[in-house]
Order: sequence, then structure tokens, then C-alpha cells
Amino acid sequence: MLGECGMKERDKRALKKTSFELCREMVVDELLIQFLQADDVLTEGMAETILAEPTSHKRSWRLLSLLPKRGPRAFESFCMALKETEQQHLCSQLIRSRDRESTPTESEGEISLTQDSTPAKNRKDQKRFPDPTLPLPTQECAVPAKRARTHESMEMCLDADSPVTTAVLPCTPEFYMSHIAQAYSMSSSPRGLALVVSNVRFEPELSELDIRRGGEVDEEVLRRLFTELDFTVSLRKDLTVQAMRDCIEQFTQRPEHAVYDCCAVCLLSHGVEGSIYGTDGQLLELDWVFERFDNARCPLLQNKPKMFFIQACRGEEMDSGVDQVDGDDRAEPTGCEQRDAGREEKSTRQNETREQRDSERLRVKLPQRSDMICGFATLKGTAAMRNTKKGSWFVQELNAAVRQRARDMHLSDILVQVNARIKEREGYAPGSAHHRCKEMSEFTSSLCKDLYLFPKYCPPS
Repeated sequence: MLGECGMKERDKRALKKTSFELCREMVVDELLIQFLQADDVLTEGMAETILAEPTSHKRSWRLLSLLPKRGPRAFESFCMALKETEQQHLCSQLIRSRDRESTPTESEGEISLTQDSTPAKNRKDQKRFPDPTLPLPTQECAVPAKRARTHESMEMCLDADSPVTTAVLPCTPEFYMSHIAQAYSMSSSPRGLALVVSNVRFEPELSELDIRRGGEVDEEVLRRLFTELDFTVSLRKDLTVQAMRDCIEQFTQRPEHAVYDCCAVCLLSHGVEGSIYGTDGQLLELDWVFERFDNARCPLLQNKPKMFFIQACRGEEMDSGVDQVDGDDRAEPTGCEQRDAGREEKSTRQNETREQRDSERLRVKLPQRSDMICGFATLKGTAAMRNTKKGSWFVQELNAAVRQRARDMHLSDILVQVNARIKEREGYAPGSAHHRCKEMSEFTSSLCKDLYLFPKYCPPS
């Protein structure tokens, strides 16, 4: 009876042979665990035990130690869970390892997961993920619902250049050792706390803001990305302005900031220049958000990098592009004007007094706000484009660039790559205002060192 309850021997061997790669690359999050629970592979107690582990590596190891004891179907369910959570490469690796262990007797009647032959009882679970074949473009700016609905029939872009999600590539020990001297410290596990605030559905009785179709894709992409980067992620959805204020205030006061090396904040909503909308149609000023993280109000994050990513319109003007002078078929975006607002007041008398007062002991002082970097989906005054099936252009490109280049590139250069990729994108929706539309992202930075995330590398203590 006990033998019938365990995993098949060839499945156990495949799991054991790939355990190192799985521990290094697998993202064990709530979605994967829920899938295994729904398939009766894990009990509620097992799920809580796995998710309680403090690091991604330990969560993976705990799960892999439990699976061989969870019945003959555990291997197939685990492979399906990997596919459902966009970790197809790991699923394929497991299948290949198992097939090498196969015997003719054992392989008869088994379900192949290398193609799209999904067990009938699991097909319904695939509905949780949108069909990526027909993405539809729309804008992030605050367009009233009635006006937006007149464009719905024209949102039929194929947008085939969307990047494919792959695992975050790991940093090597050699790269870490050769770059850590000029970089921010990045050795804690988790790396830091990440907050994702996503407003998709707005209260119709309080505002005329339309549903942000595709916004659910963005929030899930960012949650998975930061989870794989070894952040502890909090996802808050559909908040009023006051709820957003409370959420951000609570996030800045989390005691974990004292022992973690950085933090990340992602705000996804409709917006105007300098503000984003709550679900009640009220505006939250971005400057208020940045102030909550300054050196006076958030001392636990002093001298630590703080990352912000804003997916929202900064105006209603659509960038239709201009013809390139050398005759290329691609279109150039409009020019980017940045304001470097900075005022520095000096007083010789005050400096002399300060030198006398601190002659016995020099104290290090910090500016009010520093060590921040913020990526904006679009330029001031212009609309941000969001694909109703695949999510926003900015989040798509940010996700792809971080996954591919965080291993050997600091964040400022990654955001330059994001700019370049978005510059090349062009909407395709014949007959609508979105046809051949353009977008240009930008970022601002007060970082004082290189911000490397050193993914999947934990330096020896």
C-alpha cells in the first residue's frame, strides 16, 4: 500500500537529477502551490510549511523533498504546475530527464506533457491565463468610459513582437566579485520588499474611468518577476486614493527594511502628469509617494536603493510618431525633454559656523531625497500604451530586459535598453487611432552607485 502512495521510481530519479537546476531557477509562489493543492498533491499544512520558508531556494528544496511521497500522479501534476506558471523550460527539462529513465512498460499509458495535450480535468485551469494570440491595444490615460467604449471595436492589434517570458538568468560568482565594489550592497535574502499596487476596475458611481483591460497581466508579470528576483512581494488591487496612501505608509514602516538591501514599488493605474488615479476617481500625487521614501521619513532605507516603476499615462496626447529623415520605414518618437530641477543655497557664514561646531566631531549628513530610480512608461504629457491581452508595452519590455540582463547589467543600463525597445515598437490596429502609434519611456535617477540585482546569487557569509 505504501508503495502505491509513492512516486514512480523513474519519476523520482528524474526529479533528483534535475533538483539542482530546479532549486536554482524555479519560482515557488502562491500560484504554483495553489495548483498543486487543487490537484490534491499538497495539503494545506504542507503549503503553509513551504511558503513559510524564508528564501526561494529553501522553498524549492522543501517542495522537492515532499513531492516523491505524494503519489504516482505527483510528477505529472508538478509538470503541469510548472507549465501553468510559465516555467515551461523547467517542465521540459524534467520530461527529458524522465524519458531518459523510461522503460517500455512504464511509459505505456502515461500522459505526455511535451506538447499541448493537457489532461481534460486540468484544461479548465488554463482559463486563468489570457489567450496571447489576439492582444488589443488601448491607452492608460484617464479617458471616460463612454468615450473608451466607442473604440473597443477597433482594438484588434496583433502586436506579434511581444517578448516571451523566460527564467531570470543567474549572476555568476565571478561577476559578483568583480562588480560589488562599486555597487550597492545586494546580499540579503530576500533582497527586499516589493509592493505592486494595481488599479484595474474603477468605481462607476464615483468616476468615469474605464476598466484597464490587460492590467491583470501586468500585475502578475511583476509579481512573478520580483518573486524570482528573491523579493517578498505584496500585491494590492483596486484601491481608493486613501487606501493607496495607507498602503504606502504601512509599507515604508515595515521593520524588514532594516535588514534588507533595497525595495521596489510598482504603481499601475490611469494617470495624468504627476499623479495616478485611485478607484474612486481621486488623484494621488507621485511626489507624495516619493516623499514617503525620503531619508527623513524612511530612515530604515537610508543609503539603500529604492526602485519605482510607474505604468500610467502622463497626459492624453497620443504619440503618432514622425517620419525618420533617412527614409527608414520605422518611426521616431518625439523628443524627450527632461527638467533637472535642482536648487542649491550656500552661505559662507553658515558654512564657517558649521565647521566650528563640528570641529571636534564630523557628522555625515544626507540630502532629503537620494538613492532613488524611477521608470516611467511614457514621457510627460503623453499616453501610455497597454495591450489588452498581453499587458502594457512598458511592463512587457521591463520584464524581458530584467530577466535577460540583470545577471550582468545594472538597472540604469537596463532601463536604457527598455527605452530602446519601446522606441522600436509600433501599434498595429488598422482603422483606429492606435494604428502605428508610438510610445517613449524614460527614467530619472538619484542613485549614487551601480544598482546590480545579482539575481540568484547569495554570497558566502
